[in-house]
Amino acid sequence: MRINRRYFLLGTGSAIASTLFASCSSNQNSSTSQSTNQPVSQSTKTAQLKVGSRNTVSEDILKFIQKEIAPSQNLDFQIVTIGDSVKINDALKNGEIDANLFQHELFMKQAAKRLNADFVMLNRSYTTVYALYSKRLKIKSVNEIPVGATIGISNDDSNQDRALKFLKHLDLINLKEKSGDYYTVQDVIAHPKKLQIKELDNYAIGRGLDDLDLGIAYSSLLLQAKISLTPIVLDEIGMADKKYATGLATVQSKSNDANIQKLNQLVIDPKLKDFINANYKGTIVPSF
Repeated sequence: MRINRRYFLLGTGSAIASTLFASCSSNQNSSTSQSTNQPVSQSTKTAQLKVGSRNTVSEDILKFIQKEIAPSQNLDFQIVTIGDSVKINDALKNGEIDANLFQHELFMKQAAKRLNADFVMLNRSYTTVYALYSKRLKIKSVNEIPVGATIGISNDDSNQDRALKFLKHLDLINLKEKSGDYYTVQDVIAHPKKLQIKELDNYAIGRGLDDLDLGIAYSSLLLQAKISLTPIVLDEIGMADKKYATGLATVQSKSNDANIQKLNQLVIDPKLKDFINANYKGTIVPSF
């Protein structure tokens, strides 16, 4: 299942209040976003980077860097928001963008294998809360989950593997030995809870919570869908693993480009850490 398979621009001013998530505004129908508040030299313009973004959080983080940090490094870049998790890596492979900031290392490697591309992950910038949620069930612990409950998990290899390992850790499913690099729903075996697993695109899981009993989702995607929920339980093991931290990805041939390396340092700048901590209140956390 894929959604919004086209390019679009999302602009937000994210702020997280006392609840886990807050509303964010969306501005679509444009493929690029540029800071107009800072003067840019002609030499910088000719070497301007195009940086891909997939969701609200990565868009806001790139905008903050673009406006508040990049000018001091004489760096200007164009934000290209691509509303599809497949097409954004296609664009990186095809040279339509120079880098992107939206994915973790395992997802990037999955895309690189599909495209036979030489993607590389540079600095990791932030980690998103990954957790078990429910709208329909008014429960506070996994012990309250009813037998036969429906649950939505990702349909892509790396995130499905993570979700299944998380469910196994919670003793909600049993898994046989995996047959490939990743666990899939075909590896789920009999368990007393008898969960009914539904495979969905990451971005569809939040909206699917109206029809599902449970869902395993990234908080950034719930934020984009304007859904505010308290997690039943967090995937603390996965969140501590840098493989699941969102980082700056590019192609090998551009990894040592001077402007790519400037941006690579800005995604781990102390000012960005302060911005993330102030605006996301633990929903999104710096990974540096």
